[in-house]
Amino acid sequence: MVTAASACRRQTPLLPALLLVTALCGALELSSQLMNYVQEEFGSEAYERLENWQRLHTLAANAPVERQLRLVNRFFNRVNFVSDIQHWGEEDYWATPVEFLTTNAGDCEDFSIAKYLTLKSMGVPDDQLRVVYVKALDLNQAHMVLAWYSEPDADPLILDNLINEIKPASQRTDLEPVYSFNGEGLWANNAGGERKRIGEAQKLSRWQELNNRLIDSLRP
Repeated sequence: MVTAASACRRQTPLLPALLLVTALCGALELSSQLMNYVQEEFGSEAYERLENWQRLHTLAANAPVERQLRLVNRFFNRVNFVSDIQHWGEEDYWATPVEFLTTNAGDCEDFSIAKYLTLKSMGVPDDQLRVVYVKALDLNQAHMVLAWYSEPDADPLILDNLINEIKPASQRTDLEPVYSFNGEGLWANNAGGERKRIGEAQKLSRWQELNNRLIDSLRP
């Protein structure tokens, strides 16, 4: 059965690697090729979601960082939560933000990665952001959130698709960190809550695959 998600995934190489560009240049530019493709294949609602994403970037690019966090968290939390097996036919698939918004569905990894890359494109420093793999204790299952650190040792603010309110990690006793990553590295959390760098984020195969799809889309 061909679904919108599978069609979008097959066409990913046609989508511009805009997030590699935005992370470096602080601008989010959606090409007319991409927008025309989305309009034709996925319809006006998908087109509008991408337009709204670009509008969000323009609106919030120069805002104080805590306002950026609130706007980005609220924007992406409107997307539908759907498991990877239902949406992509795989146990674990990390979608690009374009795939996530175009299909209007994803799981916790997709929410967290879209927020991370969007905030990076707005100029939030990479060393202030961590995508965090946690155990959601109330649900007794793996989960992923985004953390923002005002200082390296600060109590980070947590952006989570489970709740719209952004709370300090110290108030999220329902989450138990396991590991975290960003574009600069990979960290493990021990039982005492301390973080230890264990290498590069490219050790994570799904993260590597996502970045490879973005890089491939730059090639002629």
